[in-house]
Amino acid sequence: MIGGVDLHVHTTASDGRFSPEEIVHKAAGLDLSAIAICDHDTIDGIAPALAAAKSFPKLTVIPGVEVSTLAPGNEVHMLGYFIDYADPKLKTTLDGLLNSRLERAKAMINKLKELGIEIDWRRVRELAGDGSVGRPHIAQAMLEKNYIASFKEAFDKYIGLGGPAYVERNKITPAEAVALITKANGLPVLAHPLTVNEPEVLIANLKKAGLAGMEVHYNDYDETKRKYLAKLAKKYDLIATGGSDYHGIDDSAETMMGDAGVPLESLERLTALARQRGLVSASR
Repeated sequence: MIGGVDLHVHTTASDGRFSPEEIVHKAAGLDLSAIAICDHDTIDGIAPALAAAKSFPKLTVIPGVEVSTLAPGNEVHMLGYFIDYADPKLKTTLDGLLNSRLERAKAMINKLKELGIEIDWRRVRELAGDGSVGRPHIAQAMLEKNYIASFKEAFDKYIGLGGPAYVERNKITPAEAVALITKANGLPVLAHPLTVNEPEVLIANLKKAGLAGMEVHYNDYDETKRKYLAKLAKKYDLIATGGSDYHGIDDSAETMMGDAGVPLESLERLTALARQRGLVSASR
């Protein structure tokens, strides 16, 4: 019997807790059949994950990325599957987004200080390790000093969109991300659509730009939300994908890798389209 599927997983290359090698070992231990490495604005975790996966022939690792973009009033994340992670244009663009992440993190720490929350920049960098600095690292530093009671509280009260310590950063547009992923021989998929305003308007516009799929079976979306998103996916002829968005930082609040209820059909349709476009040679 084939194991579970998770098409949205993070590693220490961005803001996950586990290294790419550890994520692969963990996925194999959970008897998953396929995962997609989708770190924020970086492809640095892909090569080590693919190398580690050679020891687990039953596990397929899909090279991916989660690109941060900005639309009017919305932060939109775009996933790219089966990407050519050696593509120079992709790497240059992502490097620019990563530099913006550093400046943003520093600005958030300054805003938190104004709110009476003292976070050491050096500690945030330590938490990030060799990966890119992200908001989860700031949240973790806040949690360590007992400014918050849970990881989620940091986002809800302080550093989430619209929060008093939230800082915007340089981003490309969603349509530009679709083009970037497509030119890197990848399949662009809209991540967690219900985090944006008027998702159908965005989906309709991105379909025209080349969007291939959208997350339906995501994290903690309930059945009502999934049915609504499934109807949108069908209406716009998009592949319904999904995943846990696993970071491994707060297991008490996170959906465990493989537990988002992503059906095998999502993987099959995604892989079929990738094969049709000649993209699957980079994965295993």
